[in-house]
Amino acid sequence: MRAFLVDDEELALKRLSRMLTATGRVEIVGSGSDPVEAVAAVLGAQPDVLFLDIEMPGMTGFELLAKLDPQPVIVFTTAYDRYALQAFGVNSIDYLLKPIERTQLDRALDKIERMRGGTEPRQQIRELLDRLSAVTAPQPDYPARIASRIGERVVFVELSQVTHFFAADKLTYAATPGKNYAIDHTIQELEQKLDPRKFIRIHRATLVNLDSVYDLHAMFAGRMLVRLKDETKTELAVSRDRVKALKQRLGI
Repeated sequence: MRAFLVDDEELALKRLSRMLTATGRVEIVGSGSDPVEAVAAVLGAQPDVLFLDIEMPGMTGFELLAKLDPQPVIVFTTAYDRYALQAFGVNSIDYLLKPIERTQLDRALDKIERMRGGTEPRQQIRELLDRLSAVTAPQPDYPARIASRIGERVVFVELSQVTHFFAADKLTYAATPGKNYAIDHTIQELEQKLDPRKFIRIHRATLVNLDSVYDLHAMFAGRMLVRLKDETKTELAVSRDRVKALKQRLGI
């Protein structure tokens, strides 16, 4: 089988190359220590298998992999075992922890030969990349509290206590079970500022905390009514054009 090796550590490249050559089962068609430059080299060499490090300067192994089309069989080689669970999230992608042992390498080569012979399915690389992007994508830093001015004081309201935000009389309020707090943001600004997994806009003047929703009621003309979990079972109107998005977020 034809193999290409990518690792930013030259010593690791040389060691793996020696081990693969010693097996008598592999032809080394290229190697590289710069992942950015390796993209074009791998595409040009069209290897059967790519032995790929994960953490490298300039570009991770996962980022390099996303740029390859078509994609060879992948064997990850890394010293960071925290990636093992991610790598094995898709069947038939092998993972070799440095320093690589001969038994590990033989196991990987056996698996690749089974893939090439059709007795074991090829890995679903795109599925892996989709999963990894979801796992590793940086999450925005959403606030846990919001400020409310009361005279000369500034009170910080926990967002977990806010059942909904509403606009009235040219002001915006954060509603909690005990009190409504005036805040210096419009509903539109809050929609951009707050965690969309927690808060959803259901009306041009209302943003609701999904955790506070008790039930939904259908109304005329395709509209809906939301009742909250508070003591008074507060009712909030849902605009017709926002019903579908609300249902999707509530899993119905």
